[in-house]
Amino acid sequence: MAITRGEKLVAQNKKAFHDYHIEERFEAGIVLTGTEIKSIRSGKVNLRDSFAQVRRGEVTLHNMHVSPYEQGNRYNHEPLRTRKLLLHRTEINKLIGSIKEKGFTLVPLRLYLKNGLAKVEIALAKGKKEYDKRETLKKKDAQREIEKAIKDRLR
Repeated sequence: MAITRGEKLVAQNKKAFHDYHIEERFEAGIVLTGTEIKSIRSGKVNLRDSFAQVRRGEVTLHNMHVSPYEQGNRYNHEPLRTRKLLLHRTEINKLIGSIKEKGFTLVPLRLYLKNGLAKVEIALAKGKKEYDKRETLKKKDAQREIEKAIKDRLR
């Protein structure tokens, strides 16, 4: 999904593309406290080891690190707390059905601000095997070489 007008990319999980085959993407709202949204707006967030789970009909995001806000004093939030994601019921039911299949998981791909609201793009993903990861790296290297050759040729 490309960034459209009115969106500001805050954090991206590049490791997810290396470790998983992305099957389907969903846009979800996220429930935050006051100091969390201030930290997110300043870009102090990390999605690297985070994942999402469906429990009791709700989707939650785990291990997303949001640094404490500098001016937050005693009202600051816990950096690694579990956060609830906001999705439509039909989307949650679709995710529940898909996750029951072997090997599927929910991975956050990026966190962005859309019209002032924090949104998370989560993906239904299947883990890659080691040889798939090597194959992906080979393809990227080959593409980079092709682009370099074309660039040199046009000079």
